[in-house]
Amino acid sequence: MSMHAELSGSVRLPGGRALITGACEGRTDGPYRALLFHGDDLEVHDLEDLFAGELAPETVFPMPWPGWDRGGASVSPDGTFAVFSGQRAVRAVGPDGATLWEYRHGCWGPLLDHEHTGDEQQLCEGYEHGSCRVSDDGRFVWAHVMGEEYEETWAVLDARDGRELARLPLPDSVASGSWHLAHPDGVHMGVCVGMGQDGALVYWGRWDGRELTVHDGLNDGLDRVLFDVHPAHAGFLTIEHSGHDLQLHDLDGTVLAENDELRWDHACGFLDGDTVLATTQVEYDSDPEEHATWALDARTLEMRGRVRYPSGPAEGLVRPLGDGSWLTYDRATETVRRWTVR
Repeated sequence: MSMHAELSGSVRLPGGRALITGACEGRTDGPYRALLFHGDDLEVHDLEDLFAGELAPETVFPMPWPGWDRGGASVSPDGTFAVFSGQRAVRAVGPDGATLWEYRHGCWGPLLDHEHTGDEQQLCEGYEHGSCRVSDDGRFVWAHVMGEEYEETWAVLDARDGRELARLPLPDSVASGSWHLAHPDGVHMGVCVGMGQDGALVYWGRWDGRELTVHDGLNDGLDRVLFDVHPAHAGFLTIEHSGHDLQLHDLDGTVLAENDELRWDHACGFLDGDTVLATTQVEYDSDPEEHATWALDARTLEMRGRVRYPSGPAEGLVRPLGDGSWLTYDRATETVRRWTVR
């Protein structure tokens, strides 16, 4: 059975592919925001405004380390500050670029015992990085950072002043990079640590004001990549590092459902509470007929059918938004499109 996609909006947006691969930040009780790096600025857009034709960003935050384009950023729910993940610090800044606070940590640079001149703008060699995320209530910042003696750490910081509230070492992690995913329960935070060809790690953390507890039940095989969490219940989606299967898990890592019928690409998510969208090897397979978007049951991961686009056999990687719509990006025209099921 096929499901037919209907175009609900489009916007020409150079660099918009970042919205598909992670720069679209959603919050439990707020609109999706597009966080786009442009030169040495972070431009923040309301997603609805973008599709309504408002191309001017609602806020612009100067990047604290010009030239450093790794680690990403996160914006507070009220939009008054952004938090950036750098090579040697996590820093919160206002729209005027003023530093609100800074949390120093070990350097992500891969060269052992390399020297620092003390210049805060100095960029060390290497592309390795951590990441950070402001909690949906705006009270905390979760940060994956480099600790002492090259041991990576997951820290919870007070969003008001950057004070460390808790930290937990991640002794198995040798990160190339990482990204955070907030749970809609407002309590848990997820982080996925990519380790290149060595695989990936997935952690779910909970900070109750006194203790940081972490679930890491997926990490024995080092082969699961975190993609999305259900908008209403605890289930979350992972894809095997090489795309061999798609799984639904409970927070402790227990596998609730699996689909290994196809070779899955690194893009999937909950279209809504009932449906998962996933793509098959969009960017690596030369056969256009294999470039496909598929709909699956959100609880069993059973196939519901292929999504048919009016413009052709496929629209590339997908970014489901949980509200019945999803995004795709057309490289040739630099266009972000929003779709619903007809």
